[in-house]
Amino acid sequence: MKIFDRVYINGKWIDPHGSEYADVTNASTEDVIGRVRLGDETDAHHAVCAARAAFDHWSQTTPGQRAEWIAKIAQGLEARAAEVAQLVSDEVGTPIGWSQFAQTGAAIGHFAVAAQLLGSFEFAETVGNSEVLREPIGVVACITPWNYPLTLIAAKVAPALAAGCTVVLKPSEVAPLTAYLLAEVIHEEGLPAGVFNMVPGFGPVVGEALVSHPEVDMVSFTGSTGAGRRVTELAAQTVKRVALELGGKSAAIILDDADFATAVPGAINACFLNNGQTCFAHTRMLVPKARMEEVKKIAAQVVGGMKVGSPLNEQTQIGPVISALQRQRVRDYIRKGLEEGAELVSGGPDAPAGLERGFFVKPTVFANVTSKMTIAREEIFGPVLSILAYEDEDDAVRIANDSVYGLSGAVWSAGVERAKRVARRLRTGQVDINGAPFNLLAPFGGYKQSGNGREFGKYGLEEYLEYKAVQLPVQ
Repeated sequence: MKIFDRVYINGKWIDPHGSEYADVTNASTEDVIGRVRLGDETDAHHAVCAARAAFDHWSQTTPGQRAEWIAKIAQGLEARAAEVAQLVSDEVGTPIGWSQFAQTGAAIGHFAVAAQLLGSFEFAETVGNSEVLREPIGVVACITPWNYPLTLIAAKVAPALAAGCTVVLKPSEVAPLTAYLLAEVIHEEGLPAGVFNMVPGFGPVVGEALVSHPEVDMVSFTGSTGAGRRVTELAAQTVKRVALELGGKSAAIILDDADFATAVPGAINACFLNNGQTCFAHTRMLVPKARMEEVKKIAAQVVGGMKVGSPLNEQTQIGPVISALQRQRVRDYIRKGLEEGAELVSGGPDAPAGLERGFFVKPTVFANVTSKMTIAREEIFGPVLSILAYEDEDDAVRIANDSVYGLSGAVWSAGVERAKRVARRLRTGQVDINGAPFNLLAPFGGYKQSGNGREFGKYGLEEYLEYKAVQLPVQ
């Protein structure tokens, strides 16, 4: 068992003021694999002060200098990629193949992209008699969740550093181990003291201390919509900028001309990514009413054949959810679906056969779900798919948009132009057409209660910048 009993502040590993510990549990075995000593409000304050002191120097470095540092961090993470993948599979339950790609490769990718962008990003332009500058906003508090622990840290820290901001990171206390690994890499690379600081802790303690701190200029938060409301409320007291990436209940629309043999399995896989613990998962599948029976048969065959088990087995498609609490939450939603009259196609609330130990949930599909049902409206964050029927294209768009969320979605069709036409009508931050791959250069973020602001690529870098207009005399 690994014990981490220090926080990282001002370029040093120091004993925290906080005295509480949090256990880190292997999602497959339920064994404790790590213990982390948590920080408190005092530690948060010291970290902010260190970041504030470092800001004047770091903000004045050139883009080229920052690019060199960020590229070194990417290289340091790449050297430890296998370790990252295993840590996340242990902590979160992510199947190892997806862990290598999305939990490790994407994290490295965010740092690499940030470094590359600095080679061409324009921090100044001339507009009439003004020089318009784009300057770092200041000290940024990055508060991240457990489901993609390092990737979502990288999506915030890399562009913030690239912009010239200094950072205080509060990783999730549920899955903090890769955050320590990142801090180790940054320390080894010798990033100037105070530019990056890390204080693990509970949200109501360290998180709220950071959000409320008058010397924090911006908060970038990823988590639940409820927690996002609290962040917004506290941040408003000091009128600081807030970027939020929150919940989702994304819809995959399968149009009547789609290849259903490809579209249905593709939509199922997009729902079950990371064992369903993905904010942009396509957890609602919308299909033509006349083809519901056909879809049910395909779904039952696909999901019934999925391998559920240890995430370290390369053949595993569905691993455990992260905790006993999350397992109970997901199973309660499955029971709620049955109570409200949804038709169970595959799965159910019981433990998968032979997997009574570990936080496993059967991959579950419901059919003939209506938009009024709880499982069609609330974010479950587990391997549960709801299939809803629509009458025509307009009805499909109406059902897809009938949600407080608007993070992601998909359209499947034989005609890409038709799919694009439907995609434009969806009130959501991104739409995949026919299973198109994720793009780290494209903006990521949501409409409505899925949040505000954008991450990834140049759009993520822009979130951490302020505009300044310097008016020049006219000759």
